[in-house]
Amino acid sequence: MIQPNMPETTNWRFEIDVERLGWLTIDTPNSPVNTLSRLAIEELETLVVRFEELAKSGELVGVILLSGKDSGFIAGADVSEFDAMSDFSVLPGALQRTHALFSRIEALKVPMVAGIHGFCLGGGLELALACHYRVAVNNDKTRIGFPEVNLGIFPGFGGTGRSIRQAGPVDAMQLMLTGRMIRAGAARGFNLVDKLVRHRDMLRWEARKAVLQKRESSEAGFAKKVMAMGPLRGYIANKMREQVGKKARKEHYPAPYALIDLFEQHGDNWQAMSHGEIERFVPLMGSDTATNLRRVFFASEALKKQGIKGAKFARVHVIGAGVMGGDIAAWCALRGMSVTLQDLDMARIQPALDRGKKLFKKRLKKKREVDAAMLRFEADPEGKGAARADVIIEAVVEKLEVKQSIFGEMEFKAKPDAILATNTSSIELERIAEKLKQPERLIGLHFFNPVAQLPLVEVIRSTFNTDDAIGRGAAFALAIGKSPVVVKSAPGFLVNRVLMPYMLAAVERVEKGESKELLDAAAVAFGMPMGPIELMDTVGLDVGKSVATELGHAVPEGSNFDTLVKAGKLGRKTGEGFYKWEDGKAQKGDVPSHADLAGLGRELVKPLVDMTEVVVAEGVVANDGLADIGVIMGTGFAPFLGGPIKARKDGKA
Repeated sequence: MIQPNMPETTNWRFEIDVERLGWLTIDTPNSPVNTLSRLAIEELETLVVRFEELAKSGELVGVILLSGKDSGFIAGADVSEFDAMSDFSVLPGALQRTHALFSRIEALKVPMVAGIHGFCLGGGLELALACHYRVAVNNDKTRIGFPEVNLGIFPGFGGTGRSIRQAGPVDAMQLMLTGRMIRAGAARGFNLVDKLVRHRDMLRWEARKAVLQKRESSEAGFAKKVMAMGPLRGYIANKMREQVGKKARKEHYPAPYALIDLFEQHGDNWQAMSHGEIERFVPLMGSDTATNLRRVFFASEALKKQGIKGAKFARVHVIGAGVMGGDIAAWCALRGMSVTLQDLDMARIQPALDRGKKLFKKRLKKKREVDAAMLRFEADPEGKGAARADVIIEAVVEKLEVKQSIFGEMEFKAKPDAILATNTSSIELERIAEKLKQPERLIGLHFFNPVAQLPLVEVIRSTFNTDDAIGRGAAFALAIGKSPVVVKSAPGFLVNRVLMPYMLAAVERVEKGESKELLDAAAVAFGMPMGPIELMDTVGLDVGKSVATELGHAVPEGSNFDTLVKAGKLGRKTGEGFYKWEDGKAQKGDVPSHADLAGLGRELVKPLVDMTEVVVAEGVVANDGLADIGVIMGTGFAPFLGGPIKARKDGKA
């Protein structure tokens, strides 16, 4: 390799080989992932100026951009800088500078090829799209996308226009509006990637060929471009607003609507679309929504630091094949664990196996992957798997004596270093563990229904537990792709403790004659994902009554709630509760008119917010931030408000 006279940089390395190929490597210092910080962009700017000089003199025939990180290409812009960058006096100039830099890359007289492995997200994808050609590793680790909408913004480095140029308006807009990450094969189908290779060590060879052959990426075909032409663009924009409106209200999440407005204005001209980003991007960056979503992002990232390092898990044994136990077992199998599922007989286990197969088909797509997951998911009515398991999770009926009996047996069956965990939703761990020889072994791993959708796992700490036991429990939650929040053993822990007063207060209002449809609509208008009555049906009226009783909230004899439970009308799982359910959806009547739906919603969530403050004051969670992220993940509390405590401090709850 030749070491040309280059500017000194901390985020980049550059060498030229004997073929006059330039090898540019990004390697963000002191970070597990690469990010485009302001310094990284400034350094790249000086490098590109040098590329132009070397290309002009004939000393450089092309540039290959690779990552020095095992984690992937570039994870996006540096989110830690976003608060400072949201200053209106700073942001427009910074965006204009980056736009100009990416345009210079695009205008280089020699080809620049991006070699992608692992994560290629946000600003990283925008940089890759400014290159002339893109090669990606076609394996399960490669993920490509624009997650900016999850932070209350949209791509701001020219990516809106360039993605439309490459993928066409419909595919590109869907990628940006949903924030979803796609695999390399799908990215190739979208024309965001030009060539796929099987292994990372093939990137260099394929990128070299691309430079020497002067390959250039082709734009989307006319059949895709036509969707942004003439009156059709307005029609497509309205359809997009309709789809977004089903998931996010404009007053809560303005970014997707601003992006659609930009598309409606400039969607037929990718360069005008890119140039128009800055004007619409700037006010979004400093909005309350974006500020709160960044707070949620950092709180979520902090949860990853709770797991003890070096913990390994391969085998899981779950006791109880009901909805929760069966779905916990299936999720663990989906995430690569070998799982044994125990219950009294196969008749009780088989429905869980069937649900698991549906989950695998939905998430894995390929038949061989589904078959492999099913091989990892084993019925075990005799409980033989407990002796081999690294983690044993109990998920049976909420009865203290039953749980005590199970763990009394498991304590002797389990490996000495196996985690013993209960999925209890409300019973204090000290009571479950009081008859164990080693009560410090028992921790709580409280999952939420539906397991496949809700990311939170409460890691329950009793007075017996050590830091190591809790750290291993958090590590296991992370190993199966969940977000652990450590909470103290107390009735209802965090989520059920704050959720129950909210749901029961709404049920009481319905008992007094108020419209359940109106209350649910009001909660959604406030920002909740579903209303409290629909949520009670989803949780299960029997579970709701049991938890309410455990927490000291009486369900009056003869009330509608009590009558429904006694009649076996337990909500979604039985097809009828407060609502009738068909195909998994509550059948609702008309919503009565109301002058201030969001105001009514704020009134409804007050018991939840009040109790969150109580829980923090009692030390059930360590601080406001953990309470906010736990309630957001466990109840769906409006992320755009930053959590219940943040919302109250801001005067919004």
